[in-house]
Amino acid sequence: MKTVNVKIDPVNLAGLPQGRVNKNRIDATSEQDIDLQMARDSEEAMQDAAKFARRVRRRLGLSQLEFSHRIDVSLETIRNWEQGKRCPTGAAKALLKVLDKAPEAALSALA
Repeated sequence: MKTVNVKIDPVNLAGLPQGRVNKNRIDATSEQDIDLQMARDSEEAMQDAAKFARRVRRRLGLSQLEFSHRIDVSLETIRNWEQGKRCPTGAAKALLKVLDKAPEAALSALA
C-alpha cells in the first residue's frame, strides 16, 4: 500500500485530490451488507492479532507454557490469543509490542 502525504489548507479546499466514489454502489449497500463486512473486518483483525502473538512467542523460542510463565499470563489466555478466540488488549498488547521490538530488555525486566 502506498502512503501519500497531503497538506491541507483549511481555507482553500479546492486543492484537495478528488476521490473516486461509486454512488450507485453506496446507495445499493444495505445495512445487512455493512454488518457482514464489519464482522469480516473484526474476524480478520482477530486473526492478525493471533498471528502477531504466535510470532512473538516463537521468536522468543518459547513454548506456550513457558511463555505464559514468563509473562505471568495463564496458558489458556495464550492459547486463546493464538487461536484468535481472544485479542490481547491494554497492557498485554503493549507487552507483546515491547517483546517484539526489544525482547532481551523486556524479558530481563520480567525476570
